[in-house]
Amino acid sequence: MAAPRSPLRAREREQPSTSATGGDKVLSWTLVSSQALDTAWRTVKGSMILAASLLLAALCRFRELYSYSGHGLKWWIGYLQRKFKKNLSVEAEVDVLSYCARKWKGETPYARLMKKAYEELFWRHHIKCVRQVKRDNYDALRSVLFQIFSQGLSCPSWMKEKDIVKLPEKLLFSQGCNWIQQYSFGPEKYTGSNVFGKLRKCVELLKTQWTEFSGMKDYHKRGNKCNMLFSDAILEYRLYEALKFIMLYQVTEVYEQMKAQQGIPRPFSLLFSRETSSDPLSFMMNHLNSIGDTCGLEQIDMFILGYSLEVKIKVFRLFKFNSQHFEVRYPEQPLREWPEISLLTEDDHHYLIPIF
Repeated sequence: MAAPRSPLRAREREQPSTSATGGDKVLSWTLVSSQALDTAWRTVKGSMILAASLLLAALCRFRELYSYSGHGLKWWIGYLQRKFKKNLSVEAEVDVLSYCARKWKGETPYARLMKKAYEELFWRHHIKCVRQVKRDNYDALRSVLFQIFSQGLSCPSWMKEKDIVKLPEKLLFSQGCNWIQQYSFGPEKYTGSNVFGKLRKCVELLKTQWTEFSGMKDYHKRGNKCNMLFSDAILEYRLYEALKFIMLYQVTEVYEQMKAQQGIPRPFSLLFSRETSSDPLSFMMNHLNSIGDTCGLEQIDMFILGYSLEVKIKVFRLFKFNSQHFEVRYPEQPLREWPEISLLTEDDHHYLIPIF
C-alpha cells in the first residue's frame, strides 16, 4: 500500500514550475519594454533626422535666398548709381590743382603747358575748384545755361518784351520762314510740320525754368534745383534745343536789319560773311542743325549765344596759355553791362565750369 504524499513535498515539486513561469513573465515584460523603447527611439531618431534635414534644407534655401537677394540689391544699387551718374551732366566741385594733377601726369610739352595754365588760374585768377561737364556736343550750351540758372540771372530784356513761346509761329507766318520745318533736334533729323509744336514746347520749358530760377533768392535751393534739372536728360536736351532756336531767331532778326541797311553787331557781320552761313537758312542747315549731333559750338556761335542771352561769356582757353587768346570774351564788346559767366576749355570743344 502506497504511502500518502506529504503536502510539503508536493509544494516543493510545484515550486520550480511557478518560478519558471514568473521568470518567463519578467523576461517577456523586459523584451516588450526593450522593443517599445527601441521602436520609440527609432521613431524619435527618424523624426529628429527628418527635422534636422528639413532645418538644414531650410537654412541652405535661406542662404541661397539671402545670397540672391543680396546680389539683387547690390545690382539695383549699382544700376541706380550708374543711372544717376550717367545722367548727372554737371558734376560736383573738385579742387582745380588736384584735377589737373590727376589728368595731366605726363611730362610732355603739352602736359607741362596744361599744368602751368591751371596754376595760372589758381594763383592769378583765384579759381579754386572746377565742375566737370558731360562731354558731348551740347556741353557748351550746358555749361552756359547751368551758370545762368545756378547764379539766378535774369532773362534777357528782349525776352521780357516778347512772348518767346510764339516765336516759332512768328518766323513762319510773319516773316515767311517756311524753311524752319527743316530744323533738326540734335540727333533727331527732319521733323516736318511737327517742328512748330516741338519747338514751342522747348521754348516754353526754357521760359518757365528761367523765370523760376531767376526768382529764387536762396543760393542753396537754386543749387539743389540745378542738380535735379541737370540730371534729367530729356528736359536738358529740350532746353538746349530752345537755346539753339533762340540763336536762330536772333540771326533771323539781325539778317532783316542788315537787309534794311541798318547797323548790326560785328559777330553777325562775320557770320554772314561766310559762304556756309550767308543767311539764316544756310546757318541753320550747315551749322545749327549739327549742334548736339555731330559737333558743338564754334567760336562764332559763342558770340551769337552770348548776344542772344545777353551775357558776357568769358572763356579761359588753356591751350592758348601765354598768348593774347588765353582769355577771351563773347561778345567782345557787349552793348550793355551784361552779367558775366566764365568757362574753361582745353581744346575749344569741351568745357569745364570754374568756381572762384
